[in-house]
Amino acid sequence: MIEEVVKEKITLQGRDPKKIEKQISNFKNGFPFLAIDEPATIGNGIEEITDAQISAFEKNYGSVTLNKEIVKFVPASGAATRMFKNLFAYLEAEDQSLDANPFVRTFISNLKSFAFYKDLEEMLSENGLDIKELLEREEFPTIVSYLLNDEGLGYGKLPKGLLKFHTYNDLNRTPVHEHFIEGLQYGLGKDNTVRLHFTVSPEHQARFEEHVNQLKEKLNNQFKVNFEVTFSQQKPSTDTIAVNMDNTPFLEENGEILFRPAGHGALLENLNEIDADLIFIKNIDNVVPDRLKEATKKYKIVIASILLETQTELFDLLEKLDDNPSKKTISTAAELLENKLGLRLSSQFNSLSDSEKTVFLKGKLNRPLRVCGMVENTGEPGGGPFWVKDKDGSFSLQIGETAQLDLNDNKVAKIFRSSSHFNPTDLVCGVKDYKGDKFDLLKYRDPETGFITQKSKNGKDLKAQELPGLWNGSMADWNSIFVEVPLGTFNPVKTINDLLREQHQS
Repeated sequence: MIEEVVKEKITLQGRDPKKIEKQISNFKNGFPFLAIDEPATIGNGIEEITDAQISAFEKNYGSVTLNKEIVKFVPASGAATRMFKNLFAYLEAEDQSLDANPFVRTFISNLKSFAFYKDLEEMLSENGLDIKELLEREEFPTIVSYLLNDEGLGYGKLPKGLLKFHTYNDLNRTPVHEHFIEGLQYGLGKDNTVRLHFTVSPEHQARFEEHVNQLKEKLNNQFKVNFEVTFSQQKPSTDTIAVNMDNTPFLEENGEILFRPAGHGALLENLNEIDADLIFIKNIDNVVPDRLKEATKKYKIVIASILLETQTELFDLLEKLDDNPSKKTISTAAELLENKLGLRLSSQFNSLSDSEKTVFLKGKLNRPLRVCGMVENTGEPGGGPFWVKDKDGSFSLQIGETAQLDLNDNKVAKIFRSSSHFNPTDLVCGVKDYKGDKFDLLKYRDPETGFITQKSKNGKDLKAQELPGLWNGSMADWNSIFVEVPLGTFNPVKTINDLLREQHQS
């Protein structure tokens, strides 16, 4: 139980003591590990799409989506600080020679290859500095400082979405700009409109809006379509309490309890507020120049077409299950669950009566649906697709993060090592039921999943807690279809030097 004085502090800071008590319990007891049974692989949980299927999907996509409301949901919160971690460390280093800093050597040696080079050159010039002279005199810290800090471009505090990523002849593009162009390729739907939704942090929203308004004016005229752009912020009510290493509340210097943003799982509430027929989810930094967009377009059309095709079959079955279903309908519904929707029924299912089977199947079929692209595993850190044992004895397809797995268990470690695919966060969601009503997505998450990490503030160690991840715990009770997509559709930018990869050079 939380002490009364702590409960009072929690209430005064606008939080729910019952929620916080549960969070402190999670710190004390930890989260249960994900009970993975085997990796999802091609033919065993992951679909492989043929060229003939792709051609058919591409041919029909425009007519099928003509009157659909489509939204591209792009998590874009947070500063790009981690992208520049090596450069910040360089500014603090005693030895600022390039021999001692290979990462910075690569950065400086390829400075002209970055899309922000001209902006940096102009900023230095405005301050009476010449970038060529600085390079000749090896005054590299000055260049790095003007890139990162407020006296220069201020990239160290900007979000990734507003950084110049790619070079073009007319206008170098930010990730936000690239998402506009991508939206034209597969997100054009009802009312000749491309709808984009960015989740942003409060301190950055004004700059996002300014950038977006400039793009809308330019691109509306250029492509003769409408761009509708909305924003939301991660809700403070989803923040989680930080605790000391002994699980007592971590106090700020002013005596207030520290609450921290709870990771991308908190964005479930933002996603829940979007009412659309198709919602694509893709991270802000996973974009490529135009010359490489064709694969992205093709496989976004594939996963959306599979979702719409499956929904047609699903909705028809649910209507039949409403009306005194035949044994054949019950059997067909069970087959759809097992063969298409990532659920292996437990042995108990066969012992149920027809009416009990009908109730069970309706409950399992009438859920939000997602189709997720999966790429070949190349050793990237993060999550992957697994068959997971559920509490009722059935098995379902889930995306499991490394932090959710007990890798000290030899069996689990072996399953993890044998995983063939990786989650690139490339998915499309169907959030309406067969009657056209929107699901309440908060009812389809697993509150028993989450992450506990060690952080620090003001030199003091603390423990932080993340809510169930958006595409794992927060979608644990969705129906899932996993589809293999090419590795070329996954090109994230984790460090500034990732922009030097061939995939990000125009």
